[in-house]
Amino acid sequence: MAVEEEGLRVFQSVKIKIGEAKNLPTYPGPNKMRDCYCTVNLDQEEVFRTKIVEKSLCPFYGEDFYCEIPRSFRHLSFYIFDRDVFRRDSIIGKVAIQKEDLQKYHNRDTWFQLQHVDADSEVQGKVHLEMRLSEVITDTGVICHKLATRVLECQGLPIVNGQCDPYATVTLAGPYRSEAKKTKVKKKTNNPHFDEVFYFEILHLPASTKMRRHIFFFRNTQFYHPSCFVATSSMHVTRPCSYSKKSHFDFEEEDVDKLEIRVDLWNASNLKFGDEFLGELRIPLKVLRQSSSYEAWYFLQPRDNGSKSLKPGDLGSLRLNVVYTEDHVFSSDYYSPLRDLLLKSADVEPVSASAAHILGEVCREKHEAAIPLVRLFLHYGKIVPFISAIANAEVKRTQDPNTIFRGNSLTSKCIDETMKLAGMHYLQVTLKPIIEEICQVHKSCEIDPVKLKDGENLENNMENLRQYVDRIFNVITKSGVSCPTVMCDIFFSLRESAAKRFQGDLDVRYTAVSSFIFLRFFAPAILSPNLFQLTPHHTDPQTSRTLTLISKTIQTLGSLSKSKSASFKESYMATFYDFFNEQKYADAVKNFLDLISSSGRRDHKSIEQPILLKEGFMIKRAQGRKRFGMKNFKKRWFRLTNHEFTYQKSKGDQPLYSIPIENILAVEKLEEESFKMKNMFQVIQPERALYIQANNCVEAKDWIDILTKVSQCNKKRLTVYHPSAYLNGHWLCCKATCDTTPGCTPCTGGLPANIQLDIDGDRETERIYSLFNLYMNKLEKMQEACGSKSVYDGPEQEEYSTFIIDDPQETYKTLKQIIAGVGALEQEHAQYKRDKFKKTKYGSQEHPIGDKSFQSYIRQQSEISAHSI
Repeated sequence: MAVEEEGLRVFQSVKIKIGEAKNLPTYPGPNKMRDCYCTVNLDQEEVFRTKIVEKSLCPFYGEDFYCEIPRSFRHLSFYIFDRDVFRRDSIIGKVAIQKEDLQKYHNRDTWFQLQHVDADSEVQGKVHLEMRLSEVITDTGVICHKLATRVLECQGLPIVNGQCDPYATVTLAGPYRSEAKKTKVKKKTNNPHFDEVFYFEILHLPASTKMRRHIFFFRNTQFYHPSCFVATSSMHVTRPCSYSKKSHFDFEEEDVDKLEIRVDLWNASNLKFGDEFLGELRIPLKVLRQSSSYEAWYFLQPRDNGSKSLKPGDLGSLRLNVVYTEDHVFSSDYYSPLRDLLLKSADVEPVSASAAHILGEVCREKHEAAIPLVRLFLHYGKIVPFISAIANAEVKRTQDPNTIFRGNSLTSKCIDETMKLAGMHYLQVTLKPIIEEICQVHKSCEIDPVKLKDGENLENNMENLRQYVDRIFNVITKSGVSCPTVMCDIFFSLRESAAKRFQGDLDVRYTAVSSFIFLRFFAPAILSPNLFQLTPHHTDPQTSRTLTLISKTIQTLGSLSKSKSASFKESYMATFYDFFNEQKYADAVKNFLDLISSSGRRDHKSIEQPILLKEGFMIKRAQGRKRFGMKNFKKRWFRLTNHEFTYQKSKGDQPLYSIPIENILAVEKLEEESFKMKNMFQVIQPERALYIQANNCVEAKDWIDILTKVSQCNKKRLTVYHPSAYLNGHWLCCKATCDTTPGCTPCTGGLPANIQLDIDGDRETERIYSLFNLYMNKLEKMQEACGSKSVYDGPEQEEYSTFIIDDPQETYKTLKQIIAGVGALEQEHAQYKRDKFKKTKYGSQEHPIGDKSFQSYIRQQSEISAHSI
């Protein structure tokens, strides 16, 4: 989901590896150990939670998390919690990385010291404030400044313990006074609209009268309108009770420059502990020197005393690897030259002279190039011809059939990425049931005599492991009919290229395919099921060991190598493999490989079976199917397959309600005003809409995306919808009274209908542009290498030897087009930044005061402008 800017879409994503924590403080009890887990938070909104590691002060998590970030944020935070069975889990410490600092740690394993957490330092959100200062002279010659402070609204306040009932206090503070006023409490919203005005009097003397005298304060009678401040001459004498400790008859002129307005945000709590602090801002009145009125947005800040003094390292540390990506994407026509150049890569002769192949040559890691290339070619339906072309070229360069596709080439990485994208559902239906069983049952499968625990029997363990291997082998070799078409078309191409190149080797047509489907697809998924969404978390040590032994055996079974027992370094694995030295296993593998690499396969949709796509707890609102039933909110277990969307009371129960996929007419966000609840969306059916609340913004986006994905081909999909709910006899959005009134807002665009993947072609082209721009020096080196090869027929220079250049003239021509296309896009980005720099106002809603990333951006643009001058 992109954040829209003027003429541009901004996509944010983050990929995180949570490694381990160390040296956590001991538990204050006899055991001293802790049961800890780690959460990932956008500001204070939790979007991911690791498994609990029990009885450890150095817990290892080993978990990966990726998400698209659907909103703006200030901090990416990580909290370490200690589970408490009887009370609320306690926070040990946190790591908070400001958004503008994420690039410092980009793709690097880094140890972060855990910091102390307290309510005064946990802030998020922004406040819209307006101040106006007017001057009035009384009949006695006393000059009084009347300060009007208007609190308009707040956005993005944190939800505390599941609720947010905010109010604000406004305080005029100075050396001799502290006068506070309070707004009304706004219930059940973290985006409150207050629109309240507070008045304060500031007393001054005429310049000729610097003497001590009685204090006269007065309050103007004012009439307020939201668009202006209007004063009358009517006044009366009064005095703020909180003015100072001085005598009632002493006078000191108040210096405006020494005064400040402080706005504190609070969550009105029903708990005995009192209201929770949400953040504050302090504005010195000297901002009104240049103008009598001032209006701006501010980020809330923590209190000055928010952090307790603790020695660094007292709370331990956490190892993280964070990759934050921000893509600034123009409209599609900007990318036409570069995109067209890339998409014709499969037709270029030789393929090594194509733009896509050149990207693989200049990138430091092949997978950097493979990820956006595969997504771009999938989006435009050209992945099979492209992979066929680069695979055929690689096969021609291969001398030994035993090493075919074994290196980390562009071909291997592109096929890996294609299988990961197109084959995820295939893995789910094939492996997930038995992987879940292995994780739950915990049968002992250790076959290394050295590692056997007391009381374990080697023969029993071998039998347990053999049964698991047999079952997984059978589900794999019988799943050929479910293999995605795009994978089968690629395997057919690999098989044909290998058989043509090595005509004397009858097995090469099998090994060319098995090197991917077994070695790079099924075996890694069994070994690390959490990376393939087969398990929610990294498995425990015993299960991990079982899966490692299964993965090794399956990999060897699929390799069809001549001497299988010799492929094991461990003698116990060779002994165990004797169970599978029967011809039926080799025959089953060959039959499976024949099926998935045959041309003109069956249409997979004709034999489609239910595939579990997503499940989890959410909160739904009763739909009113019963005439007198209450329309309240209930927690339910939701389950989505490619056939239906259901919910039940708990996981494993019978469904309480089912929506066939063909009955889903639209899936859209629901505006917060409907029920004063965040992260809500609606599944629209012919007769009514089902209103659902997800646990966080990332999960809400995931559900909306996947529900849209599976229903996008429905013939009766809506083009318009109601963004708010139907309550109290009318739609809240358009006020129409009939519940069957057509929608008032266009539905959001459907997702591309290619192999059920959410791919944005322009975004992938932007990523490829960024890579070319990053490696521009290598592009220029490659140009030099082409020139050198064209002129000299002798041995090439060592610095050019890393490039594959089969046709220097064709390659040079493509390089020239790439550099021109990248240069044009670079100019567009530079011009956009200059225009944005001119238009953007610091203190606007988009860039509130306190936005450090924008301050850094201003400094960079100022330096660029100064340099250009």
